[in-house]
Amino acid sequence: MELAGKRVLVTGASRGIGEAIAEKFADAGATVALVARSKELLAEVAGRRGGTDHPADVADPAQTADLIGRVEDEAGPVDVLVNNAGIGIAANVADAPAEVLRTTTEVNYLAPAELCRRAIPQMLERGGGHIVNVSSLSGIAVYPGLAAYAASKAALSHFTAGLRADFRGLPIGTTLVELGPVATELLAGADDYEPTAASFARFYRLRFAVQVPREKVAEDIVDAVRKGRRHVRHPRRLAGLAAVVEMPRRATELLLTGVPHRGVNARTGDG
Repeated sequence: MELAGKRVLVTGASRGIGEAIAEKFADAGATVALVARSKELLAEVAGRRGGTDHPADVADPAQTADLIGRVEDEAGPVDVLVNNAGIGIAANVADAPAEVLRTTTEVNYLAPAELCRRAIPQMLERGGGHIVNVSSLSGIAVYPGLAAYAASKAALSHFTAGLRADFRGLPIGTTLVELGPVATELLAGADDYEPTAASFARFYRLRFAVQVPREKVAEDIVDAVRKGRRHVRHPRRLAGLAAVVEMPRRATELLLTGVPHRGVNARTGDG
């Protein structure tokens, strides 16, 4: 996809990976539409990159349901959707506050799924688009204390494979981003629970994990959208683990070659 002149909606864009993604897409000539809860920080990032700011809390299903329509009314059509917003609280399942499981699932999986559901029909009516879902290597390998987070990211990764199945043959690209440690506030929160912190320390010591700069992640995401690549995986030394998990999905995709992927009433943007 040629990015110059395209509009890219990025959730969780006021800081961390989301801020870096917004900056790299803007550098590539795209117009960025940025979403986050922090109004002041969001306005600052949008102003710095010549984009638009759309404050919203994707933990609220009502705000999520209206978001695509609101952004398109306020800024214009969305060509690329980057579902980056995420939360994670490190805690034993039995000790975590009652709302942790529900909120983590809402932000990390249900909100991205709903935004895809709302955005893709509009993309198809305009001739195509691209979806980027920022997941985690926790979706395939779980540390203690991260059960809720890992389950939500596993759901997002599998959902992305489902998008490929539903829209096979149509001009909707998907990129699944599977990340290990990236230096952000989210990662810093893992130190709050000793078993999680010790798990990260073990993987660092064994050199299976290494922190990746958020700017490198953002650069690779922009490059993946430009070139239509399905995956971005960091750190590279763990990419093989993600590829092994992906094998049954790809095998199923090949085995279903020729099987209809849409019903007669599906919204495909064909008019």
